[in-house]
Amino acid sequence: MRTAFRILLLAGLLSCLSTGLCLAQDQDFSKVQIKVSKVAGSVYMLTGAGGNIGASVGEDGIVIVDDQYAPLAEKIQQALKGVTDKPVRFIINTHYHEDHVGGNEFFQKQASIIAHDNVRKRLEEGGQAGNGASVHFEAKAQPKDALPIITFDHDITVHLNGEDIRALHFPAGHTDGDSVIYFPKSNVVHMGDDFVTYGFPFIDVDSGGSIDGMISGVEGAIAQLPPDVKIIPGHGQVSNLDDVRAYVKMLKETRAVVQGALEKKMTLEQMKEKKILDPWKKYAGDFISEDAFLETLYNSLTGQKNGKFIRHN
Repeated sequence: MRTAFRILLLAGLLSCLSTGLCLAQDQDFSKVQIKVSKVAGSVYMLTGAGGNIGASVGEDGIVIVDDQYAPLAEKIQQALKGVTDKPVRFIINTHYHEDHVGGNEFFQKQASIIAHDNVRKRLEEGGQAGNGASVHFEAKAQPKDALPIITFDHDITVHLNGEDIRALHFPAGHTDGDSVIYFPKSNVVHMGDDFVTYGFPFIDVDSGGSIDGMISGVEGAIAQLPPDVKIIPGHGQVSNLDDVRAYVKMLKETRAVVQGALEKKMTLEQMKEKKILDPWKKYAGDFISEDAFLETLYNSLTGQKNGKFIRHN
């Protein structure tokens, strides 16, 4: 198992430039450039290493969604200054993973961090993150200054820059603390890691994520969004609703085939041997391979982890 994990980790590092899913200790952040592009209205997207950053920029200041890794915080700040001289007023975390919240401690010196209750809890306590099998990593407990100081249970609205910026909680999707951030005036939504464009998603079942929650949340978002909305994924290029619908279709089809195999009493190893996810192999990547996503679906649908029931924090 350890050898397999080292191989998976190496493959993940080779692909981190394209997915943005690098581990902080293995990345040379001095070479990372923060790129800024306008999405629509007053909303911009910043890319570098880690999750995509959304930014509402206007007369009232800046609201950013996620802040990547800690060593990039000053670069992110400088990139924002290239757009406006207004200060950062709020930071909204879509979930608790380091590649989305690493800059919290830096930015909270100048602005307040907002997130779901479970984001604060997991950042404060730390623990194990993973798919219940081969994809896993330690989520270290964060210092007090990195914790969100404004939290919510279901949703919250920030009224700034002429926008009613809405953070909507997705229960048990990518994690148990996910939020989707909608900018209605600009007609842009930041989906966090409940929607990514690099292929099979990482569902953190060790942190309360689930395939059913991800499907339910993304479908719920599709139903509420305008047909021409611009979508910032957690990782990847700006997308549209057709891209999200294709993604949900893949999630539902792969879930169905694994559920069908479970009803036939197939073991995880038998499913791997039969390559039951082979029809969707185009979604396989170095980070989440075909087998890794099969493990994710199996563990999510059975509530098991390496043959034992998962006990969430």
